[in-house]
Amino acid sequence: MRWYGRPSRSIAAAVAVVTAATVGLGGALGGTAVAGAGDAAAPVVTRAALDPSLVAGRGANVDFAEQEAENARTNGTVIGPDRTPYTLPSEASGRKAVKLTPGQYVEFTLPARANALTVRYSIPDAARGGGITAPLDVSVNGAKRKVMTLTSQYAWLYNQYPFSNDPNADLLHPDWWITECSCVPNATTPAPTITKPFRPSHFYDEQRLLLGRTYHAGDRVRLTVPAGSNAAWTVVDLLDSQLVGAPRVVPGAANVLAFGADPLGRRDSAAAFDQAIAFAKRARLKVYVPPGTYQVNRHIVVDDVTIEGAGSWYTIIKGHEVALGSPAPDGSVHTGVGFYGRDASAGGSHNVHLSGFAIEGDVRERVDTDQVNGVGGAMSDSTIDGLYVHHTKVGMWFDGPMTNLRVTNNVIADQVADGLNFHTGVTNSVVTGNFLRNTGDDGLAMWSEKTADARNTFDHNTVQTPVLANGVAIYGGADNTVSDNLIADPIREGSAIHAGSRFGAEAFTGRLSVADNTTVRSGTYDLNWKIGLGAVWFYALEKSIDADIEVVGDHFLDSTYNAIMFVSDWPVKDRYSITNVHFKDLRIDGTGTSVVSARAAGSASFQNVVARGVGAVGVNNCGSFNFPSTGSEFTLTDLGGNSGGGTTGPWLAPWELPNTITCDDNPPVVAPPAPSTW
Repeated sequence: MRWYGRPSRSIAAAVAVVTAATVGLGGALGGTAVAGAGDAAAPVVTRAALDPSLVAGRGANVDFAEQEAENARTNGTVIGPDRTPYTLPSEASGRKAVKLTPGQYVEFTLPARANALTVRYSIPDAARGGGITAPLDVSVNGAKRKVMTLTSQYAWLYNQYPFSNDPNADLLHPDWWITECSCVPNATTPAPTITKPFRPSHFYDEQRLLLGRTYHAGDRVRLTVPAGSNAAWTVVDLLDSQLVGAPRVVPGAANVLAFGADPLGRRDSAAAFDQAIAFAKRARLKVYVPPGTYQVNRHIVVDDVTIEGAGSWYTIIKGHEVALGSPAPDGSVHTGVGFYGRDASAGGSHNVHLSGFAIEGDVRERVDTDQVNGVGGAMSDSTIDGLYVHHTKVGMWFDGPMTNLRVTNNVIADQVADGLNFHTGVTNSVVTGNFLRNTGDDGLAMWSEKTADARNTFDHNTVQTPVLANGVAIYGGADNTVSDNLIADPIREGSAIHAGSRFGAEAFTGRLSVADNTTVRSGTYDLNWKIGLGAVWFYALEKSIDADIEVVGDHFLDSTYNAIMFVSDWPVKDRYSITNVHFKDLRIDGTGTSVVSARAAGSASFQNVVARGVGAVGVNNCGSFNFPSTGSEFTLTDLGGNSGGGTTGPWLAPWELPNTITCDDNPPVVAPPAPSTW
């Protein structure tokens, strides 16, 4: 996602004036509380901070149990809930976390046998940026087991896109309009005062820990900030616990140790990997990377090869980001660890199979021209399974044309930009069973720049807390599917699911299917437009959207603003429209404002869309803001079975059809109740 926007245009004219109770999100989404420090409570296992029964069958089938810190025993302070950007609770899973000072703890009760933990946390940045490190003690049943060394070196971004690591930096783009002063700073007299640090974000990181033995359900894991810690505070968001199996052994393979790879990470092993790959291709063998931490500081180019590790908890391939003496032909000014197919212009790579290892990068800043992604290039007829990708720019970025790739059962966390992006001409490919958390841009994206992505599927993935942009974003393309995903807690400048004619993308053609997904706590407040976005939103910026779009069987839970949104940017609002969108068999459980917000010309049909807990008029229909006497430029068709609503009555009332103007540019927001069994 890139910066966009227009000056906000405050319009509240309406043919039908609808008034909702003025209940803001501040009371429901702010404040703190001290959690009880009594006896250990039964473990509360969640998925995306929800009761798992609410999301059954959707999202990735992961092998860990998620426990939110706010549900655990602690003598710290619960922060949140809060959905305003640039705050610690807003970026936390479920919009709550626990803040500890030295000497305080949070204690989790294991729900099942476990020998491994993942802790999601935040600690302060250094005063001048660059991060600090701080200890966190881990004890089980009162016995100290480990000391984790937390770091904020990969967190804390500031300023305008593409962001800065310096909290004291001046505006990167003083010639851009910003919402903080509703002005263009360098064209404003007197010059506005810009508070520093400006727009801090990307606060969280995660760290994994093998405990060295297996513990049982009911055992107590306590995380304590030791006295004397140099971190003034430590925020714990959640704990994932799991039982990791024994390391995998691949007999009869080309073992990288035989070619000089160093499993202790003391010297660079890139050349040893290259030699093992070359030998394996000649001998028609797999490459095996046994347990260890291997230093690799550049791309490993892969083609017609299978590389298997002992499992992502045991085989770790870790590298430094390296500045290049001069820019590479692709514009990169750095290189770093990553497994790359050949460039599509050179024919791409084929028959690549990567599995069972971790990629640990060293990317701390966003440079869009840099190829410092965990996996990249073009890989056709290939598979990527069971990787853990951490601290790279983008977890997996594929530049097509390419075809027939399967990306399955991977964990992608703490990226500076996207989680995964199908960029340019990726076809007949599937992304399923993956878990993504804390991406710095879209979690999963298809970007049809220059050549359409076609016949791809994003299915049964979980995307949590994308700090910028969307959980799942589709930019043009043909006959693509987004199905059975779980998407939670987008933070700003995007939402859960997005279809946009943007960024030079080819037009939407054929059919786009958005089916059986669940979103929760979605719909951010756009700082440039000064409006709330929908949990699913369609944006006509560069051309009209008129493909066959089917949104069927989706559940939109606890939407901060509206559940469904159609929008076109102000300069092109009378040029582009959004048509041929069909909604069927939806459940909408709680909206802060409307079910549908139409801020573009176009049309959509609705069938069996059931809503409850709707905070404002069911349809906020502004159309193209021309307010003709004939009604809005956006038309809604009722195909029957639509029911439910909120304080103003049925969400799709007959008087709203087909195009009654009910426009309120900034309707009052009513905090919806927590999602519950339907």
